[in-house]
Amino acid sequence: MSEERERTTTETGTEAAEAREAAPAAETGAGEEDPLAVARRLEQELAELRDRHLRALADLDNIHRRHVRELNEVRKKALADFATDLLEVADNLRRALESVPRSELGESELLTSLLTGVELVERQLLQVFEKYGIRRIEPTPGEPFRHELHEAVYEVETPDHRPGVVAEVMQVGYRMGERLLRPARVGIARPPAPVAAGTAEAPAGGGGEEGGGGEAPGSRVDTTA
Repeated sequence: MSEERERTTTETGTEAAEAREAAPAAETGAGEEDPLAVARRLEQELAELRDRHLRALADLDNIHRRHVRELNEVRKKALADFATDLLEVADNLRRALESVPRSELGESELLTSLLTGVELVERQLLQVFEKYGIRRIEPTPGEPFRHELHEAVYEVETPDHRPGVVAEVMQVGYRMGERLLRPARVGIARPPAPVAAGTAEAPAGGGGEEGGGGEAPGSRVDTTA
């Protein structure tokens, strides 16, 4: 009898212990998230972080490119402003060379030496221009007018060129790469004004209405002979 009671007590204690051990396990299993759902959530978060990272890199690259572009533009503008100020120097050197009478060069050694020195200075200045990509705009007569390179200052009546083309060059222009420093100032050709039909020049002796009775030579036949 006592043995049965002890066996019953032992079995009851064992079942209670197993129940206590099973209870936390059941509670833990009920509170755990599905591993597949966790993996999907982590993958989504990783994709969002990767997208943010790529966007940040793209923004930084755009900022860097814009900064480099703006810096190059500032440098080009500063160089263009400096070159524009030197254009007047080139113009004055050319005026000085054109003002020297070539007929007197053989008579004056000093004048010849002076002209040679001015030509050398102009050549060196143009070489500096060439080094920095500054080129002359010097159209030739008959060349088509280009509004992006030329500036029309006046019109020239001439039958030698078709209307609208360059007839004369008043001042050469300059450009630095694609940047226009100064347009070439030119005269544009236009056809001569037509002469009115029946219009003749008055005689040198003045046989007009005021001085000679208003009759042109040959308008009256002399019948007194």
